[in-house]
Amino acid sequence: MMKKMSIPTSRASLVLFLCQIISALDVPLDSKLLEELSQPPTITQQSPKDYIVDPRENIVIQCEAKGKPPPSFSWTRNGTHFDIDKDAQVTMKPNSGTLVVNIMNGGKAEAYEGVYQCTARNERGAAISNNIVIRPSRSPLWTKEKLEPNHVREGDSLVLHCRPPVGLPPPIIFWMDNAFQRLPQSERVSQGLNGDLYFANVQPEDTREDYICYARFNHTQTIQQKQPISVKVFSMDSLNDTIAANLSDTDIYGAKPVTERPPVLLTPTGSTSTKVELRGNVLLLECIAAGLPTPVIRWIKEGGELPANRTFFENFKKTLKIIDVSEADSGNYKCIARNTLGSVHHVISVTVKAAPYWITAPRNLVLSPGEDGTLICRANGNPKPSISWLANGVPIAIAPEDPSRKVDGDTIIFSHVQERSSAVYQCNASNEYGYLLANAFVNVLAEPPRILTPANKLYQVIADSPALLDCAYFGSPKPEIEWFKGVKGSILRGNEYIFHDNGTLEIPVAQKDSAGTYTCVARNELGKIQNEVQLEIKDPTMIIKQPEYKVIQRYGQVSFECIIKHDSTLLPTVVWLKDNDELPDDERFLVGKDNLTIMNVTDKDDGTYTCIVNTTLDSVSASAVLTVVARPNPPFDLELTGQLERSIELSWIPGDENNSPITNFVIEYEDALHEPGVWHYQTEVSGTQTTAQLKLSPYVNYSFRVIAVNKIGRSQPSEPSEQYLTKSASPDENPANVQGIGSEPDNLVITWEPLKGFQSNGPGLQYKVSWRQKDVDDEWTSVIVANVSKYIVSGTPTFVPYEVKVQALNDLGYAPEPSEVIGHSGEDLPMVAPGNVQVHVINSTLAKVHWDPVPLKTVRGHLQGYKVYYWKVQSLSRRSRRHVEKKILTFRGNKTFGMLPGLEPYSSYKLNVRVVNGKGEGPASPDKVFKTPEGVPSSPSFLKITNPTLDSLTLEWGSPTHPNGVLTSYTLKFQPINNTHELGPLVEIRIPANESSLILKNLNYSTRYKFYFNAQTSVGSGSQITEEAVTIMDEAMASRQVDIATQGWFIGLMCAVALLILILLIVCFIRRNKGGKYPVKEKEDAHADPEIQPMKEDDGTFGEYSDAEDHKPLKKGSRTPSDRTVKKEDSDDSLVDYGEGVNGQFNEDGSFIGQYSGKKEKEPAEGNESSEAPSPVNAMNSFV
Repeated sequence: MMKKMSIPTSRASLVLFLCQIISALDVPLDSKLLEELSQPPTITQQSPKDYIVDPRENIVIQCEAKGKPPPSFSWTRNGTHFDIDKDAQVTMKPNSGTLVVNIMNGGKAEAYEGVYQCTARNERGAAISNNIVIRPSRSPLWTKEKLEPNHVREGDSLVLHCRPPVGLPPPIIFWMDNAFQRLPQSERVSQGLNGDLYFANVQPEDTREDYICYARFNHTQTIQQKQPISVKVFSMDSLNDTIAANLSDTDIYGAKPVTERPPVLLTPTGSTSTKVELRGNVLLLECIAAGLPTPVIRWIKEGGELPANRTFFENFKKTLKIIDVSEADSGNYKCIARNTLGSVHHVISVTVKAAPYWITAPRNLVLSPGEDGTLICRANGNPKPSISWLANGVPIAIAPEDPSRKVDGDTIIFSHVQERSSAVYQCNASNEYGYLLANAFVNVLAEPPRILTPANKLYQVIADSPALLDCAYFGSPKPEIEWFKGVKGSILRGNEYIFHDNGTLEIPVAQKDSAGTYTCVARNELGKIQNEVQLEIKDPTMIIKQPEYKVIQRYGQVSFECIIKHDSTLLPTVVWLKDNDELPDDERFLVGKDNLTIMNVTDKDDGTYTCIVNTTLDSVSASAVLTVVARPNPPFDLELTGQLERSIELSWIPGDENNSPITNFVIEYEDALHEPGVWHYQTEVSGTQTTAQLKLSPYVNYSFRVIAVNKIGRSQPSEPSEQYLTKSASPDENPANVQGIGSEPDNLVITWEPLKGFQSNGPGLQYKVSWRQKDVDDEWTSVIVANVSKYIVSGTPTFVPYEVKVQALNDLGYAPEPSEVIGHSGEDLPMVAPGNVQVHVINSTLAKVHWDPVPLKTVRGHLQGYKVYYWKVQSLSRRSRRHVEKKILTFRGNKTFGMLPGLEPYSSYKLNVRVVNGKGEGPASPDKVFKTPEGVPSSPSFLKITNPTLDSLTLEWGSPTHPNGVLTSYTLKFQPINNTHELGPLVEIRIPANESSLILKNLNYSTRYKFYFNAQTSVGSGSQITEEAVTIMDEAMASRQVDIATQGWFIGLMCAVALLILILLIVCFIRRNKGGKYPVKEKEDAHADPEIQPMKEDDGTFGEYSDAEDHKPLKKGSRTPSDRTVKKEDSDDSLVDYGEGVNGQFNEDGSFIGQYSGKKEKEPAEGNESSEAPSPVNAMNSFV
């Protein structure tokens, strides 16, 4: 026996015709396949089961179906065939089963009331529609009736009945007045579900004559109006006045006033009632009560809870609404009406029934000859529905027999079907509340495989994401699907692939090597077919530089980066969003290639900014938050509470912190009494506080303001608080910084820092100044002053200590007793000089001086220190005097010695010492003479080398500027320097101190020498001076060189050689362009790529001819002559060998001096070195 074909569900884009077992109305059909395959009819559109039509318009009864071949249509009316050809008012649309009944040309809708059913039929079967009940809508008029006015006593209940005419469908009821204004409704007055208007209790304002009930019939767009109803409400006061005017009966005159009443239900009546509702409908339960005060309604479900999310209360909780009810909503619902006098309740027993609903609706079957299948039709309802089957619209019991078919209750079983087994089956599930009808066909087909996916379809997928390659197919029997990769690839298998039943090949993680050609092969017993598709793998789009969280101050500029990397074949688009919406249309937002810049940022720019990069294959995004911060807004609503004499409480409301938390509040005050307009710091509190307890001073008219502070800065000050004037009191404190310092030898100046206005604590601020001499049994002397901060006491002894104090007082009393300070009367110049001055010479430049301190009584002031005056009298080596420049060293405090640095050696000095106080210097001590010992001399003042000959040089020098002693001799050292800048043996000569020149003989001709020269005293050698010089060459050789260089024949020869070289270069260039063979050409032929050694275009030479020597660096200190002549390798020293770019100079006597930059000497030399370039005459050797 052949196993049943499995047809699974697949993606919508891959759904194949009849390859899925789903409802026929939902099958997406392939248009090309439809043209080729047979299909039983399927109803695609039909009118509703209960079809209410407008009697003034044409009646359109829809019936659309599809199938292959296209189906034909027929109709039944009230169970019998409806011959539309015999009714001129009825037509059927072309290629359709839809009927059009022409009412607008004389037909009457009532004549076409009935039950209609459509049948669509072709050679493969017949499908039928639901039974469509046609009824014209009705909107009848109200019956005429005489309505009596309603006279109601105030506080009584009232019901105004609407009783609208019965229409189809039922009308919508509402109440209005003559002005077509809806009557106001409330808990006291409301409309019931039946349209009546209920008054829980009437009030005098309910009196009116135009209570009108309207019925709106939506289907016909008409509104019917009931006759107006009149209501007159009598209050007890007006009723008693009327009776009193006409009767004298005291019993009637004493009628009872309006009394309160407990609740009474107006609807529903009784204590219980029942309600039946169908599953899926809306359940509406109503309770309306009368009473005074107006009752309040509450709903509960006995034994359970009201269903959450489906329960609603309407009409001021008088109506309970439960949507989408189910059997679980059956039960007892209690409404309770309650006011202050009691309560009443009503129980509604709700039963939920159910029209039939599908559990499993039958689905279409597509089978191959010989296969098996089943149709299942399962439904539920309350009561449980009965199931009946039809075949091609005929009850299956009387339908033509089919040996492959067997009916088993709600299931039809098919075995070994053949093509003649094709048919449309109908399942009918019905109970007393309705029915369900479903068509499902069995289509037996024998078809070879077909692939519906277009050939060579290109799929593009991002790397590392799934790739889905379609192979939409159809065949009967169901084809087997196989996939291959490449032209000669093997069948694909393994865990790296997923094969879907609908033919799709899934590569869960596509890599670069997954790209290529894939072949899908579909085969069954009737044939085989294949199709190729192409797969390309693209690099993913990435944001390599994401926007970052930014905090920016208001009015600043901010930029978010969004730098991307993407596949070169994909064109990305970048979109910026703010808070998941488009950017504001504002010129401040500048979108660049890889960034977003916001200029002049404002508070409204705060939010989340997202960069979205889209390609045709993928999309990536990154977000960042922008927080706009600013200084806080100023606090407001300042309030003063808890006013006391010395404290008060200040409270405020903080302003907006502008995204930067407030760290603290600064409180300032203004004293309008003493310093109006000037704000002073009072205190500060944490940013979490909004109150502060402030300390106050007496006699201050306070105003306060608060400043909020965050990380960005300080807010503007708040508006000032109200003013608060504290009471006066005696001062709490005395002046600060009290001092007593004399300005003259016979006075004492007492100064203090005056109190500020708010410190005075009251009017009449003054100061009591007191003083007395210390350590003397004297009484205090006092004086009271005002508006000053200084008092001068005259006639005091010179520089004696005084006790001083200053006390504040005002009109209310004195401040606390002040503390005393010690001051001194005025100073005078010191009286005596320091004695026993001694000098100890440490070395030639440093000496130490000692002295005895002066008695403190003779200082006559504050001892500040001692000053040492010293000066050079003469140099002992020269015995010549010069201008005396005194130097001063100050030693602070009571010091008795000091060091004298920077002395000159071998010199005579004098010094004296003086004591210093605040007034000035005292007398000088007697001058003390001391001498410094010898030191090493400075370098000779100059060294000149003159008169160079073949073997001698003349040296001249000057004595040291600072001999620092008696010169004993000079030392001369010299050594030759060869062409490689190496130093030769060093020669040393000792010269007497009285010499100033020397002729060196027996030197080598044309040789450079370096000289080192210094002077000596008995202490040692001084710093040296260096020079260089060169002996001249043989005079005959020099003359010959000069003659050759100036001869015309020599100049002509040089020009001829240059011209010959130029001609050779031109010939080589021409031959190279013509491809001739020459050494360069041969070298080029040895290389596969002629560009490996190209011609140097900048100088016209060829790369192959570059001598390796040309690229070597010049020897240290060498230079190529500017006339481009070439120096001989074995030439003597030239002018440029040691210059190293340094411009030399000639001395006045013709010697050359300059920086020597040749190779460093082997023997180190001391002192400052100088160098000399070679003689210009010697430079001619380079041409020999």
